[in-house]
Amino acid sequence: MAEPTLDDIDVLVGPATPHFAYQLRARVRELIAELPPEHPVRRYGEEKMELLDRLGHASSFAADGAAEPRTRIGWETVPSSAPAFDPLPKRTQ
Repeated sequence: MAEPTLDDIDVLVGPATPHFAYQLRARVRELIAELPPEHPVRRYGEEKMELLDRLGHASSFAADGAAEPRTRIGWETVPSSAPAFDPLPKRTQ
């Protein structure tokens, strides 16, 4: 297999949703597993794995948007308000 690239990682992570964050995280981990710790693609992959971990506890990728204010009309009907940049706390059990 060819050495993985930053683009390979972006292709995996780009369409991520909370529902599939951990499956994609596992694929990124497999993709970079053979690279040495100092390799730039490995470091990039590890950063994206951290993002996917946060996304797994979120309701939206929403990397470019701000959080919606709780005063927004209809807020009480929003099922979750946890974007990837501010995910729900991890469960302890």
